[in-house]
Amino acid sequence: MRLRGRGPRVFPACSSGAGDAPLAPPGRNPFVHELRLSALQKIQVAFMTVTLFPVRLLFAAFMMLLAWPLALVASLGSAEEEPTQPPTLWRRLVDVLLKAIMRAMWFAGGFHHVTVKGRQALPSEATILTLAPHSSYFDAIPVTMTMSSVVMKAESRDIPIWGTLIRYIRPVFVSRSDQDSRRKTVEEIKRRAQSGGKWPQIMIFPEGTCTNRTCLITFKPGAFIPGVPVQPVVLRYPNKLDTITWTWRGPGALEILWLTLCQFHNQVEIEFLPVYSPSEEERRNPALYAGNVRRVMAEALGVSVTDYTFEDCQLALSGGQLRLPADSCLLEFARLTRALGLRPEKLEKDLDGYSSIARTRGGEKVGLEEFSAFLQVPVSDALQDAFALFDESGCGMVDLRECVIALSVVCRPAQTLDTIQLAFKMYGAPGDGHIYEDHLACILRTALGVAELSVTNLFRAIDGEDKGRISFADLQRFAELYPNFAEEYLYPEQRPFHGCTRTPSTPTPNGFCTDFSPEGSDLGAKPPSKKLD
Repeated sequence: MRLRGRGPRVFPACSSGAGDAPLAPPGRNPFVHELRLSALQKIQVAFMTVTLFPVRLLFAAFMMLLAWPLALVASLGSAEEEPTQPPTLWRRLVDVLLKAIMRAMWFAGGFHHVTVKGRQALPSEATILTLAPHSSYFDAIPVTMTMSSVVMKAESRDIPIWGTLIRYIRPVFVSRSDQDSRRKTVEEIKRRAQSGGKWPQIMIFPEGTCTNRTCLITFKPGAFIPGVPVQPVVLRYPNKLDTITWTWRGPGALEILWLTLCQFHNQVEIEFLPVYSPSEEERRNPALYAGNVRRVMAEALGVSVTDYTFEDCQLALSGGQLRLPADSCLLEFARLTRALGLRPEKLEKDLDGYSSIARTRGGEKVGLEEFSAFLQVPVSDALQDAFALFDESGCGMVDLRECVIALSVVCRPAQTLDTIQLAFKMYGAPGDGHIYEDHLACILRTALGVAELSVTNLFRAIDGEDKGRISFADLQRFAELYPNFAEEYLYPEQRPFHGCTRTPSTPTPNGFCTDFSPEGSDLGAKPPSKKLD
C-alpha cells in the first residue's frame, strides 16, 4: 500500500473570492512532532536547566498568584449577566493590571517580544476571532493579551487559581455531563454574537486539536454556525528549535514547558487578518463558511489545507500493538472513506461480509469497476484515489484483501489483533489457516499503510520451530509474550525522542477550544472527554 494517487487536489474557487489553497499531499501526518536536539543544544538545555529554568518557573508561578486575587474579586457575581456597557472603571483597571501581569509572565518565559501585525477588530465589527493553527498551550498568549473569552471544558473552572483566571474572561463552558451541551454552547455563542458588541469577543480554535502547523486541518463548524462576521487570526512561532509544538505524538506537556523555558528567547507572531463577512450562501452553510475562512488563513500562513480531522488523530494515535508511522497512507484512506460516505460504524458491521468476498476471490485482483461494486459506491474522484492507494504497480488492478485490512484498521484502530486475525482468515491456507512470510509482509504493510516493510526477523521469531509458516495462534502467543513486538521488530529506528510519545486511551481535543459542533454534523461527532490540561 503506498501513496501513488493522482496528485494533490486543489479546492475550486468559491463564491467568497478567497482564492485557492492547495490540498496537503496525501499521507501527511499533522499530528506528529519530532524534536531532535543536537549535542550543542543538549548542553545548552542542561546549563539552562540548573540556572535560568527554575527562576523562570518560580516567577511564572508568582505572576499567576499575583493575578488570582484581582481576577477573583472582578469575577464575583453571575457569569450569565450581560456585562455593563461601558465597562466600569474597576473592570477596566483590572483588565490593564491583568494584561500587564500576564505579559510579564510571558516575558519571563522567554517571549521577550510579541510581534503583532494588523488590527484587532472591535467587538461591534467581529464578535468571533478564529485562531489557527492551534499547536500548543502557548497559544494562550493572544488570549491573555486581549482578555477575550474562549470556549472551554466546564471542568476547567474547578482548577485552583487557573479556574479563577478563566472565569474572569467570561468563557463559554462546554459540559461533558450535559448531553445537550453542544446545542446550548452554539446558542450561547449566537446570543453573544448578536448582542451588538456588549460581550467580550470570543476566541475559538476551529481545528479543535493541536497540530504541527505544517497545514490547516478541517475546521469544525461551531464557530461559523451563528453566521456573523469573524476575524481570522494566524499564529506563527518562527524559532530555530521548535520546542513549542505539542501534538499527540511527540514531546509531552511538561517536556515542552521545560524545553521552552530553557530557550533564552522564544518568538511568536500574531497577525490579525481583515474581518471576513459571510455571504448568504455561507450563512446557510457553516461548513462552506469554515472552509473559505480556512483558505484565507492558509494563504496568509503560506501552508496547505488538508481534509484531515481530529478523528484522523484518533486513528494515527490509537492504542494496540501496531503504531502507525508518520507517513502512513491510512490517514489518507480514512479521509477518502469519509468522502465516499462510508461510516465506520456501518463498515465495522459489514467487515465479515467484505472479508468473505475477498477470501473467496483469493489473490485474484480486480479493476476499478469491481472495486466500486465491492464497496457499493459509485465511481468518483475519491474512489479512484482510494483505488490508487492499493494499486502499487500501477497496472489498474488491486487485491480486495488489502482493502478489507485497511477498512478494519480505520473502523477499529485500537483492535490490532482482531484486524490481523481477520487477515489470517483471508490469506490463510484452507484447513489449517497458516500463512507464509510474504503473506505476513503484505498484511502488516497494509495494516500500517506503508510501501516497504521487512518482517523477516519478526516471522523467524514467531516461527520458533522453523516450519516456514505460522498460524494466528502462534502470533497471538508471541504478542502475549512480547506486547511491544512491533516496536522491536518492525520499526525500532523510529522510537520517539526521549520516549515521549503519548498514546491516550481516548484521544480528545486539546487546548482551549473543545469540540462543540452539533451531534448531527459530520465534523466532531463524538463528545469530548478529559485530557491533561
